[in-house]
Amino acid sequence: MKYNPQKHHRRSIRLKGYDYSQAGMYFITICCQNRICRFGEIINNEMVLNDFGKIAHDEWIKTTELRPNVELGKFVIMPNHIHGIIRLSRRGELHSPENEDVFDTPQPTENEDVFDTPQPPENEGVCKTPPRSPSQTVGAIVRGYKSSVTKQLHFLGFDEQLWQRNYYEHIIRNEQSYQTISNYIINNPAKWNNDKFYKD
Repeated sequence: MKYNPQKHHRRSIRLKGYDYSQAGMYFITICCQNRICRFGEIINNEMVLNDFGKIAHDEWIKTTELRPNVELGKFVIMPNHIHGIIRLSRRGELHSPENEDVFDTPQPTENEDVFDTPQPPENEGVCKTPPRSPSQTVGAIVRGYKSSVTKQLHFLGFDEQLWQRNYYEHIIRNEQSYQTISNYIINNPAKWNNDKFYKD
């Protein structure tokens, strides 16, 4: 079949020219495959973790043990996704190619809502290159986390595809944005029924 740029264009929504290994704060969202609820349920507006959810929680905490330049901000394990803020306190080591094909959320203009930015198609991948430790880009951090959770779940007999192949990110550029996103994360369980990732 002849290549059709309109039909076959694979849209990369990485922020052009941005160095994802540099110091800064990032809002990350990672979803389960097909948005299946794997990690527990919302009861009385609070997230109640099941065994899978506890693993997802504990592995997120371990991020700082494995990567000394990473600090964790607010985060929440939801039934079928994870929201978290990570801070790279200093530039991490970068061993991945400069043109690493990560699908990132376009940055909103001053008057746009950070949660209304376009999202990548569900079946597009995060990266074409395998992770190479100790690369400490945002993409490497996410890949490492997803891999760790998957391995732990396999020990419990889970053999399905756990994660959606992409992830969403937003670069946090100022204190106001940080506070808005932190409040969004904290209040996410109470607003589950209206969440864009909601699924029974």
